[in-house]
Amino acid sequence: MAEHGDGIGVSQRAESRADSRADARADSRAPRLNIGQVLDELRQDFPGVTIPKIRFLEDKGLIKPERTPSGYRKFSADDVDRLRYVLRMQRDHYLPLKVIGEHLDAIDRGMEPPPLDPVVPTVPKVSLAADGMPSASSFARRDHLRLSRNELLKIAEITSSLLEELEQYGLITPLRGTGHYDTDALVIAQTARELAEFGFEPRHLRAFKTAADREVGLVEQVIAPQKRGRDAAAHARAEETVSEIAALSVRLHATLVKTGLKRG
Repeated sequence: MAEHGDGIGVSQRAESRADSRADARADSRAPRLNIGQVLDELRQDFPGVTIPKIRFLEDKGLIKPERTPSGYRKFSADDVDRLRYVLRMQRDHYLPLKVIGEHLDAIDRGMEPPPLDPVVPTVPKVSLAADGMPSASSFARRDHLRLSRNELLKIAEITSSLLEELEQYGLITPLRGTGHYDTDALVIAQTARELAEFGFEPRHLRAFKTAADREVGLVEQVIAPQKRGRDAAAHARAEETVSEIAALSVRLHATLVKTGLKRG
């Protein structure tokens, strides 16, 4: 039985070597591209790529195109795929070349590169009540999202002038001391962009801000006695109360707007 098993193993290894040689022959017959042709293929997805950039990546050992006797570079399909990978990792994930090189080495050895984080910050999922209104837990949520001004503009898909107007009317305010923007600023910016499609301008949104400020004032009056407590338990109860009242106030506000529109 052992001999029979060994015979199968030898046969399989022989077939594997034959397949590898066949693949190598097929690859050797595949057309090679010069550096200008490679540039044309890459520019559709990477407009900023240049011939010096490709040469630089070769100097760093990330790609190894063949050389003709005259010294001209000839790129295989695999070389082009590696270039795409390098450029994508730089553009979308800001990885340094050393790390990208480690990824490529792992791929060359039949391994999987490490999983990558999301390309852009995403808004944490908001818990919703059964009726579709925000729940108290959604108001209690805290995240550490911090966006630069350019990131906010890009992710929210708004113009710099729109952001300036939103700031002017107090709808968006950068985080104190850092100049960054949080998740709430992102949601407001995206919502303002969507409302703009219906003709709403930032100056029109001041009414929403005024109404929100009034609701905040009412909530703060209710929880003021709880805030006076100095122990941790009192502070926790105050935060819980704020979340519950906020969810209820939003539910009431939304329902009143819906009712008013029905009457109209």
